[in-house]
Amino acid sequence: MIALCPNPYRDIRLDYTREVMQILNKEGFATCICPVFADPGEKVLPDDLVYSPLKDAAGCSLAVVIGGDGTILAVARELIDSAMPLFGINLGTKGFLCTTDPSEPDCAELLIRAAKKDLLMCSRMMLDVEVFRDEQCIFSNYALNDAVLRGYIDCIQTDIYINDVMIKSYFGDGVILSTPSGSTGYSMSAGGPIVEPSANNYIITPICAHSLSARSFVLTTKKQIKVIVERLHGRRAYISVDGGDPMELMNGDCIRIRKSDKYFHILERDSFSYFENISNKLY
Repeated sequence: MIALCPNPYRDIRLDYTREVMQILNKEGFATCICPVFADPGEKVLPDDLVYSPLKDAAGCSLAVVIGGDGTILAVARELIDSAMPLFGINLGTKGFLCTTDPSEPDCAELLIRAAKKDLLMCSRMMLDVEVFRDEQCIFSNYALNDAVLRGYIDCIQTDIYINDVMIKSYFGDGVILSTPSGSTGYSMSAGGPIVEPSANNYIITPICAHSLSARSFVLTTKKQIKVIVERLHGRRAYISVDGGDPMELMNGDCIRIRKSDKYFHILERDSFSYFENISNKLY
């Protein structure tokens, strides 16, 4: 069984999902439709199709994600305990995590090859993110792209520690703790480096720091990283993981990150060039 995971706000009336379903069914593959971001109150899903909850996709052999990078992140997070690979068809904007898009002449061929497990499976590292308050863990999550610490209107201070040694203190809008996969997201927009997604690194990027010497750090995952949020007296700050719901932080909260034991897996074409992809999408 192959799960089709469309974003109905990108694939209006699921017209393209129907095409994908027909291609796979013609090749003899059974499919189910597990929509992403579908709000029942908005009635964005057509009534003539049968749907399954996204969590049911965990029992399938492949998830074909129809949307953009945000859709892939949502599916990967829901299926985090599954080793099932994702095949992304980009209906979004940049689509760095997607394998193809409908405008490419070999899109259907790649889809069939993905169903036959005839594409390269690549594993991407993730982060374990924890927030400690008074030595107690009050929040934990996984980051496929990044964890963002931000002030709310006001500037905040973030002290960066590597192996319990403070290496930098930023005063500004906040800081981004990114994976290599997330290096082309918010981190890049904030001036951070582009890191090959197969690498094992932490990327720490300040957001609008009030300093001429503010630069990103690219660190090995063998290091222990923590960030302490300071100078919040009367100010507000929050943490958001992969663009999810924010959690408010308090003065002195400690954010610890480490390389997760979990990975997410995506299918890529044999001739895939990450740097050519970057050039095509960013220049």
